[in-house]
Amino acid sequence: MIQRPQTIYLLLAALINLAVFFTPIYRESMNDPVQWIGFGLASTLTLTMIFAMVAVFLYKNRVLQLYIVKGATYSQIIALGSSAGVVFSMGGIGTFLWPELLSLSLILLCLVFLWMAGKNIKKDEELVQSMDRIR
Repeated sequence: MIQRPQTIYLLLAALINLAVFFTPIYRESMNDPVQWIGFGLASTLTLTMIFAMVAVFLYKNRVLQLYIVKGATYSQIIALGSSAGVVFSMGGIGTFLWPELLSLSLILLCLVFLWMAGKNIKKDEELVQSMDRIR
Protein backbone atom coordinates (compact mmCIF):
# COMPACT_ATOMS: atom_id res chain seq x y z
CA MET A 1 0.00 0.00 0.00
CA ILE A 2 2.42 2.65 -1.21
CA GLN A 3 -0.28 5.31 -1.47
CA ARG A 4 -0.68 5.58 2.28
CA PRO A 5 1.34 8.41 3.85
CA GLN A 6 2.58 6.27 6.73
CA THR A 7 4.19 3.86 4.26
CA ILE A 8 6.19 6.70 2.75
CA TYR A 9 7.16 7.93 6.22
CA LEU A 10 8.31 4.45 7.25
CA LEU A 11 10.34 3.98 4.05
CA LEU A 12 11.97 7.39 4.50
CA ALA A 13 12.80 6.54 8.11
CA ALA A 14 14.46 3.28 7.04
CA LEU A 15 16.45 5.01 4.30
CA ILE A 16 17.60 7.80 6.60
CA ASN A 17 18.73 5.27 9.19
CA LEU A 18 20.68 3.50 6.47
CA ALA A 19 22.29 6.81 5.50
CA VAL A 20 23.42 7.39 9.09
CA PHE A 21 25.87 4.50 8.69
CA PHE A 22 27.83 6.66 6.24
CA THR A 23 28.00 9.81 8.36
CA PRO A 24 30.77 11.16 10.61
CA ILE A 25 28.86 10.45 13.83
CA TYR A 26 28.81 6.73 13.09
CA ARG A 27 32.49 6.78 12.19
CA GLU A 28 33.31 8.62 15.43
CA SER A 29 31.23 6.23 17.51
CA MET A 30 33.04 3.24 16.04
CA ASN A 31 36.44 4.89 16.68
CA ASP A 32 35.56 5.51 20.32
CA PRO A 33 37.74 3.55 22.76
CA VAL A 34 34.60 2.32 24.48
CA GLN A 35 33.34 0.00 21.75
CA TRP A 36 29.89 -0.63 23.21
CA ILE A 37 28.77 2.89 22.23
CA GLY A 38 29.40 2.26 18.53
CA PHE A 39 27.89 -1.19 18.58
CA GLY A 40 24.90 0.09 20.54
CA LEU A 41 24.30 2.83 17.99
CA ALA A 42 24.65 0.38 15.11
CA SER A 43 22.30 -2.16 16.67
CA THR A 44 19.60 0.38 17.52
CA LEU A 45 19.74 1.89 14.03
CA THR A 46 19.51 -1.58 12.49
CA LEU A 47 16.67 -2.57 14.79
CA THR A 48 14.77 0.58 13.85
CA MET A 49 15.27 -0.13 10.14
CA ILE A 50 13.98 -3.66 10.57
CA PHE A 51 10.95 -2.47 12.55
CA ALA A 52 10.13 0.17 9.93
CA MET A 53 10.37 -2.29 7.05
CA VAL A 54 8.26 -4.89 8.86
CA ALA A 55 5.65 -2.24 9.68
CA VAL A 56 5.33 -1.34 6.00
CA PHE A 57 4.05 -4.84 5.23
CA LEU A 58 1.60 -4.97 8.15
CA TYR A 59 -0.86 -2.52 6.59
CA LYS A 60 -3.79 -4.93 7.07
CA ASN A 61 -3.22 -5.22 10.82
CA ARG A 62 -3.07 -1.61 11.94
CA VAL A 63 -2.98 -2.36 15.67
CA LEU A 64 0.13 -4.53 15.34
CA GLN A 65 1.60 -2.01 12.92
CA LEU A 66 1.14 0.74 15.49
CA TYR A 67 2.86 -1.34 18.20
CA ILE A 68 5.81 -2.03 15.92
CA VAL A 69 6.12 1.65 15.00
CA LYS A 70 6.07 2.55 18.70
CA GLY A 71 8.89 0.05 19.28
CA ALA A 72 10.83 1.58 16.41
CA THR A 73 10.26 5.03 17.91
CA TYR A 74 11.64 3.93 21.27
CA SER A 75 14.63 2.34 19.56
CA GLN A 76 15.22 5.56 17.62
CA ILE A 77 15.13 7.56 20.86
CA ILE A 78 17.87 5.30 22.22
CA ALA A 79 19.90 5.85 19.04
CA LEU A 80 19.40 9.60 19.37
CA GLY A 81 20.62 9.54 22.96
CA SER A 82 23.61 7.41 22.07
CA SER A 83 24.63 9.67 19.20
CA ALA A 84 24.12 12.77 21.33
CA GLY A 85 26.44 11.21 23.89
CA VAL A 86 29.06 10.68 21.19
CA VAL A 87 28.79 14.32 20.07
CA PHE A 88 29.08 15.67 23.60
CA SER A 89 32.00 13.38 24.44
CA MET A 90 33.94 14.80 21.48
CA GLY A 91 34.00 18.21 23.12
CA GLY A 92 34.28 21.56 21.40
CA ILE A 93 30.65 21.99 20.41
CA GLY A 94 30.58 24.78 17.89
CA THR A 95 32.01 25.37 14.49
CA PHE A 96 34.20 22.27 14.43
CA LEU A 97 31.42 19.72 14.80
CA TRP A 98 28.99 20.71 12.04
CA PRO A 99 29.14 17.37 10.20
CA GLU A 100 28.46 15.48 13.42
CA LEU A 101 25.57 17.78 14.33
CA LEU A 102 24.07 17.32 10.87
CA SER A 103 24.36 13.56 11.37
CA LEU A 104 22.55 13.95 14.66
CA SER A 105 19.82 15.90 12.89
CA LEU A 106 19.32 12.98 10.49
CA ILE A 107 18.57 10.74 13.44
CA LEU A 108 16.16 13.35 14.79
CA LEU A 109 14.48 13.62 11.37
CA CYS A 110 13.97 9.87 11.33
CA LEU A 111 12.34 10.12 14.75
CA VAL A 112 9.95 12.74 13.38
CA PHE A 113 9.06 10.48 10.43
CA LEU A 114 8.34 7.57 12.78
CA TRP A 115 6.15 9.80 14.92
CA MET A 116 4.23 11.01 11.86
CA ALA A 117 3.76 7.42 10.65
CA GLY A 118 2.35 6.41 14.04
CA LYS A 119 0.02 9.39 14.01
CA ASN A 120 -1.33 8.46 10.57
CA ILE A 121 -1.76 4.80 11.52
CA LYS A 122 -3.74 5.85 14.58
CA LYS A 123 -5.89 8.13 12.42
CA ASP A 124 -6.62 5.25 10.00
CA GLU A 125 -7.56 2.96 12.88
CA GLU A 126 -9.93 5.55 14.32
CA LEU A 127 -11.54 6.00 10.89
CA VAL A 128 -12.11 2.25 10.53
CA GLN A 129 -13.56 2.03 14.05
CA SER A 130 -15.93 4.93 13.36
CA MET A 131 -17.12 3.21 10.17
CA ASP A 132 -17.70 -0.01 12.11
CA ARG A 133 -19.93 1.90 14.53
CA ILE A 134 -22.04 3.26 11.66
CA ARG A 135 -22.76 -0.25 10.36
